[in-house]
Amino acid sequence: MASAYCVKCRTKREIKDPKNVTLKNGKKAVTGTCPVCGTKLFKIGG
Repeated sequence: MASAYCVKCRTKREIKDPKNVTLKNGKKAVTGTCPVCGTKLFKIGG
């Protein structure tokens, strides 16, 4: 599972419903939501 830093919780969390995306410059990233507070999480290179 992918994990990312949640700014609202101020800790590293597992990404809920992770989706692989490709940025405009071609890099891979993972986006999803925080399972605790529901804030959007984003990790480049995941």
